[in-house]
Order: sequence, then structure tokens, then C-alpha cells
Amino acid sequence: MSSAARDLGVSPAGASARLAALEKKLGARLLHRTTRQSTLTEDGLAFLPHAEHVVLAAESALAALGREQTAPRGTLRVAAPASFARMHIVPGLTDFCGRYPELALDLRISDSVVDLVEGAFDVAVRYAELGDSSFVARRLAPDRRVLVASPEYLERRGRPDTPDDLARHSCLAVGTLDLWTFRAKGGELIERRITPALRINDGGAVRDAACAGLGVALMATWCAADELRSGALVPALPEYPLVSTQSLWALYPSSRELAPKVRVFIDWLVERFGGEPYWDRGLESVLAGLQ
Repeated sequence: MSSAARDLGVSPAGASARLAALEKKLGARLLHRTTRQSTLTEDGLAFLPHAEHVVLAAESALAALGREQTAPRGTLRVAAPASFARMHIVPGLTDFCGRYPELALDLRISDSVVDLVEGAFDVAVRYAELGDSSFVARRLAPDRRVLVASPEYLERRGRPDTPDDLARHSCLAVGTLDLWTFRAKGGELIERRITPALRINDGGAVRDAACAGLGVALMATWCAADELRSGALVPALPEYPLVSTQSLWALYPSSRELAPKVRVFIDWLVERFGGEPYWDRGLESVLAGLQ
């Protein structure tokens, strides 16, 4: 309620009074309120998407008359994977926040897949495959994967020659990613389910473990590009490139109108990551044969 009051430029008591007046007019209670939290009632859940549509329609009407706000304002709630957000979103926020100083950003980072509606998020950045047609997805960048290890590990344990050799190596897994798919020289796909010697639910931590010589890891280039360039990590099976159908996406609830604050953030993501993402530039000499 306090956040809503700040967005509206009124006191918390004023926001509560507005809500009470709306509930009285509707003849329905929209929120369960306690001293600790507020949650939507069944009527509130049914009413919310219609209320959001009205707000977006009003913003679109103002934009059509050339009277929209000179800059987006309010609070933008964004969900993003933890490692990716720390490495590639947060470092660019000086630019984004400088462009839109009246827009407050509420960034929640977690490797768990969040419910956009239940969490009241405006946008989510994801690299999982998408299957829910109730949301709009905009592709940001490819999610390229490589098999890596430290030079010290490969000197100690030997370099694998084929995917079958991984059974004799210490494999490091990000979360539940145990099925690794490779493409042979003839084009056929080779799937191998690995038994992880170490499993961590954070890509950055798995990268650090690989750098420390703990094993062979399947990594996204957005997570390990700097280490590949520096030589802290090297390709482990360059003759068998990994196959990945995943991409990085910006996901938002579907509606005919797109709120200005959501539009500018997604446009900024596309500007920052679109085309060949900056972390992949110049990697071909390092990842020879891995495309």
C-alpha cells in the first residue's frame, strides 16, 4: 500500500481510502489485509487484469494525442536469473537508470522460475525454453553453450576425445542439467547423461569450480567468455560442439497495449544484447569448431 501511495503521490492513508472507495463501488472486497501483508481475494484476482487493461488503454490514449509523459515513471518490477543479472544487467543499469530517472526499478534475481502474474512482475528475463502462450516473448540473444575445463585439470586428467570419455571425468552440473547433447562431425546428435561429481544451482559458482580445476563443465558463453579469453578455461571437446535450442528472452504478460515503462526496458535489453551479443565477439579463435 505504501508503494502504491508513492506511485500515486498520495499518503498511505489516501491510497487506502481510494481502495476502500473502489471496493464499495464494486461491492466486492479486493484485498485481504493484515498488519503484515496484503493479498488478492478471489474477486481481486478476477478484477486485476481488467484494471491493468484500463490503465494501459489510458496510457495508449494519451500517447495517441501526443500527451504521454516525457519519461516513464512509477515502479518497474523485473525478474531475472541470478548469475545473468549480476554479470550483464546490473552493470548496465547506470545507463538505463540515467535515461529514465523517474522510473524506479525493482529487480528480483533468482534462478527459480517465477510466476509473473502471482509475483506482479512486469517483465522477466529467461533462458529456459518457452511454452506458455499467455505471455509475449521477445528474443534477446542466443544462449550458446560450450564444454570447458581448466588447463590444469586437463593436464592432470587428460583431455576427453569423445563424449563417451566423459564417463571417466569429473563433470560439473548447473542445477538439473544432466543431459548433454553434442553434434558429431557427420552431423548426427550424441546424447550423454552425465553423473555429476559436483552439482550447484548457480552458473557462476560452477564456472568458478571449473576454474579451480574441479572438473569439466557445460557453460553458457555469457557466463564464461572472460575466462575463455584469459585462458583460465579452455574448450574440452572442440570437435564435438554442444547443441542448444535455448535463447535469452524477455517475457511479459500479453495485452494489446504495452506500458511505456515495459517498452523502454525491453528496448534497452534488445539494444544491449541484440545481434551478436558482446560476450561472444572475438571468441571464434578460442572456440574453434564450436558453432
